[in-house]
Amino acid sequence: MKEQVKKVVVIGGGITGLTTTYYLQKIINEQKLPMEVILLEATHKLGGKIQTHYQDGFVIEKGPDSFLERKTSAAELATDVGLGNKLVHNTAGKAYVLVKDQLHPMPTGAVMGIPTKIGPFLSTGLFSVQGKIRAMSDFVLPRSQSGGDQSLGHFFRRRLGDEVVENLVEPLLSGIYAGDIDQLSLMSTFPQFYRVEREHRSLIWGMKKTTPTQNRLNSKTQGKFLTLTGGLQTLVDAVEERIAPSSIIKGTKVEGIDHKGDGSYNLVLSNGENLQADSVVVALPHMALAELFPNTPYFQDIKEMQATSVATVAMAFDANDVEVTLDGTGFVVSRNSDYTITACTWTHKKWPHTTPDGKVLLRCYVGRASDEAVVDLSDVEIEKIVLDDLKVTMNIKAKPLFTVVTRWKNAMPQYTVGHKQRVEKMHQDVRMNLPGVFVTGSSFGGLGLPDCIDQGKQAVNDVLEYLKIDVSR
Repeated sequence: MKEQVKKVVVIGGGITGLTTTYYLQKIINEQKLPMEVILLEATHKLGGKIQTHYQDGFVIEKGPDSFLERKTSAAELATDVGLGNKLVHNTAGKAYVLVKDQLHPMPTGAVMGIPTKIGPFLSTGLFSVQGKIRAMSDFVLPRSQSGGDQSLGHFFRRRLGDEVVENLVEPLLSGIYAGDIDQLSLMSTFPQFYRVEREHRSLIWGMKKTTPTQNRLNSKTQGKFLTLTGGLQTLVDAVEERIAPSSIIKGTKVEGIDHKGDGSYNLVLSNGENLQADSVVVALPHMALAELFPNTPYFQDIKEMQATSVATVAMAFDANDVEVTLDGTGFVVSRNSDYTITACTWTHKKWPHTTPDGKVLLRCYVGRASDEAVVDLSDVEIEKIVLDDLKVTMNIKAKPLFTVVTRWKNAMPQYTVGHKQRVEKMHQDVRMNLPGVFVTGSSFGGLGLPDCIDQGKQAVNDVLEYLKIDVSR
């Protein structure tokens, strides 16, 4: 008797859904499993926020531009699809913090804003004498009494004081999430800091002991981030090329999911067709859950999660028209400074392969929690605002050769206090009430490329376990 073929449908063609589909199909083909997988993407392009713009020899990332080397899954995926020889490290160099109207070098030894070398911290102009003394109280303060979640701001203000938080910790940590450090969840963003405090009491001493030197810089010239020489879009393209074309359906939206009496699911598609599935992986932003499951209470807390709109602004110049005299790769902006940009990367220095000889490429970021209105301005208005901010830190003699503005509306989910508990409850409710449905992606378990890829791999394991498919042979 022929074994029944199980059908798995992945909804969402961002990097999480793409990873799920790729690795699941890889296992199916290698072990000749009685399964098939279909990837549904509402737009006509895979990759989500991973988009690379190519113009006049420039390689410009419109979304993420790199990933941490120590989180290995992204480099492993690139190698698996034949791009291992295209991986490249960023050029190591000083990073700066813009406070008021001055760029200050980030203190040597600072790990995500936490000082691990006292000398550079005491000599920096980033903080007043009082601010430095307050930060040093970390050595004598007791551990936090809170055993539950708390905001990043509350945690770091208690240990290091307001000044260090505002001028160093906040620009680095909240910039990753485009969020408010006083709302973001410690346990859902940087739980390692909580563990360090529990184990060592002093955050400064604990970070000094637990941060390997190689995690700070691999060498004097090589940084800790990786990207691909052809842009991250080449990763999306390479993964897509290795998935059977018949397994990818673009331009088709899932409008509803019905749980049938036999345990399977019926997916109602925007093209009028229905698709049956034995298991469903939902790799979509949290806002989309409301449309897929309008009458289910399990997603109520998740659907109310806030998301921030941001924009990236890439500007190309002739090298003669811009003076970037500092040795480094860019800067972040203190919350205490009156600027619209939140950070600027001197991309031609950090990623030399992206920029033709004799040219300069600057990549700036605007938009964050409670300051999103700028994202809705016109390209011309955004360009002017960004140029005005940049002229405080460098001499710009001419307009850009061209500017690429990319808006990401509601693109940055906010992991506020209690996020981990809300997500765990959602997963538990889904397991009980919608067996075989797995919800995953950047809204839930991490924003970075490796985090999303890890979630895609976990979804593969979840599906195989649910369908009782033995892959140990």
